[in-house]
Amino acid sequence: VGLGALLGTLAGSSIGQSLDRADMMYAQQASQRAQTAPIGSAITWNNPESGNSGVITPVRDGRSREGRYCREYSQSIVVDGRKETGYGTACQNPDGTWQVVN
Repeated sequence: VGLGALLGTLAGSSIGQSLDRADMMYAQQASQRAQTAPIGSAITWNNPESGNSGVITPVRDGRSREGRYCREYSQSIVVDGRKETGYGTACQNPDGTWQVVN
C-alpha cells in the first residue's frame, strides 16, 4: 500500500506535515509490510533521529464492487509527543499498485 494510502488524512494534518523525509521513508517501509501483514497485526515504524513513530494496522479486507482486493487500515503517528489517528481504505489495481478509495 502506498504511503499516501496509509497516511491519508494524517499526512495533510498539521502533525502529519511535521514528518521529515526520513520519517516518510520509515513510514513507507512500514506501509509495504502492512500490505501483506495478517489482519490485526500492528506494523510499527520509528525514526531514531527525530523520535517520530507510527503504527499501521490492517483491520479488514475484502473485495470492492469491481472485484478489486481492498484493505482497511487504522494508523497513528506520533510527532513531538503528539499522537494523531486516522482510518482509510486502499484497493489494489490490476497492475499491483494501490489506490486510496476513502
